[in-house]
Amino acid sequence: MKRIEIEKPGGLDKLKFVDAEKPKPLSDEVLLKVSHSSLNYHDLLVAIGFIPTEDKRVPLGDAGCTVEEIGESVNEWKTGDQVMSVSFPRWIDGPPKYEYFSFIGDNEDGYGSEYMTIKANALTPIPNDWSLQEAATLPCAGLTAWRAIMEEGNLQPNETILVQGSGGVSIFALQLAKAHGANVIATTSSDEKAEKLKSLGADEVVNYKEHPQWGKEVLKLTANEGVDHVVEVAGGDSFNESIRCAKLGGHISIIGILDGNTSEILLPRLFAKQLRTSGISMGSQKSQRDMVDFLNGTDIRPIISDTFKLEKLGEAFQFQMDNKHFGKISIEI
Repeated sequence: MKRIEIEKPGGLDKLKFVDAEKPKPLSDEVLLKVSHSSLNYHDLLVAIGFIPTEDKRVPLGDAGCTVEEIGESVNEWKTGDQVMSVSFPRWIDGPPKYEYFSFIGDNEDGYGSEYMTIKANALTPIPNDWSLQEAATLPCAGLTAWRAIMEEGNLQPNETILVQGSGGVSIFALQLAKAHGANVIATTSSDEKAEKLKSLGADEVVNYKEHPQWGKEVLKLTANEGVDHVVEVAGGDSFNESIRCAKLGGHISIIGILDGNTSEILLPRLFAKQLRTSGISMGSQKSQRDMVDFLNGTDIRPIISDTFKLEKLGEAFQFQMDNKHFGKISIEI
């Protein structure tokens, strides 16, 4: 079989497309034929060496797969089942614990491989009638959006949520919020992307290139009341704008560092507004199954920007770095 390995110290020129032996499942494992993956910012950080890993680590945390073979003690799945990965294979249910945080494609080999073995309890079903390519967009971005607004945020119909940009998490948050009856304000950098966001249901769009202090524009759109929820994917100075436009008693989900991993904030602004903040990094297998159940009652489908073959993974990451995508970048294995 073929797979991608990252040679130390990392970098797009260190992604090697190599031959490897097809694995055999242990008693409690399944052998998966990997169909598709999709790119997340975490995958990029691993690929370029910002997140250091062992030499020859196999990257990519998302996957839609077909069960090809099962171990002798496996009864959750049968040959031919279509399944998808979970980001933290050991986090089955309940609150996060440190012992759960071994991340596929980081601490453990990921799905950048034609075949993959993994414990049978480290998978979930895919949504009804979704393709494996579509399902491969969910485990990181989809679940992060779900946990941010539905579980931690407890989003209610007719509330207003702000999403930033047009990456995978933000678009899933927009789609989930609209399906739940909420109002959505989005930020973006171009008129073209603004029209695409409106076509997906965004009620208002603010161009942050034209309005660097975009929080003020969001306040204008909400009669100075602010939004109930913010999905903060940028970090850096963006966090202050999120605080500015959140309503009294609002909720901010902090999930990304696209604009920087530090932010200088005035703490009184947080407690004066009685704000709640939640740091979000994917979720449990139980959360993923709940998300799938919800999706089965909607017509939501992921927005896939572009598709690259596995051997062109370096080009796909460069495309991601150049911010040329709208939605998810798919990797055909």
